[in-house]
Amino acid sequence: MLRDISAVVFDVLGTLVDEPHGIMTAVREATGVDDASAERLLATWQRHIEHEQQRMAEGERPYADSRTLDREAAELVLQQAGVGGAAAVERLSTAAERHPAWEDSAEGLRRLAGRFRVFGLSNAEPRTLERLGRHADLSWHRALSADAVHAYKPDAAVYRLAVEEAGVAPQQVLMVAAHAWDLRGAQAIGMRTAYVQRPVGDPPRDGDDFDGQFRGLDELYEALAAG
Repeated sequence: MLRDISAVVFDVLGTLVDEPHGIMTAVREATGVDDASAERLLATWQRHIEHEQQRMAEGERPYADSRTLDREAAELVLQQAGVGGAAAVERLSTAAERHPAWEDSAEGLRRLAGRFRVFGLSNAEPRTLERLGRHADLSWHRALSADAVHAYKPDAAVYRLAVEEAGVAPQQVLMVAAHAWDLRGAQAIGMRTAYVQRPVGDPPRDGDDFDGQFRGLDELYEALAAG
């Protein structure tokens, strides 16, 4: 049972919005390529972001915010596709502002925000996160960006930021994500954890022991209401 929860913290990219679809849509718009080529370009984008975040975590690169990394990824993708122009780079690099919400995200957040303090917690930098929230109609009491601590999840400082904002003990704060790696990071500082299944993400492993696993936000809401 999910009892004694005072605040619910949501991962955003992948959990509340379909990040891969949003990038794919922007890539097709910018390049005019077919679906197979767009998937290859998406992989180029994702590899760059993951690699550069890892370099920062290991101290090999100074911190750079998500807008900077997205611009670098956009330039790589457009170069690979043979497309040039500053306008194309600018449009593609802001794809994260336009990711589509999963069908249960907007209403699910509204229901939960009526009973709990609800936060977004994202690696996206503040301006991107604000614009994405408006675009996807995401209702939260506050959106928190990892940029505030110059780190990326799963760095412990990012989760501590959410706990500090909630103003309660970590065990009263529930981290919700479609990425098991994200939940492990929250779990490491004492937060409660709930996995929500999405078509994209990182499913739990056999050894993971989260407080709950749900097929969507409706199931999550019912479990929290019952607690």
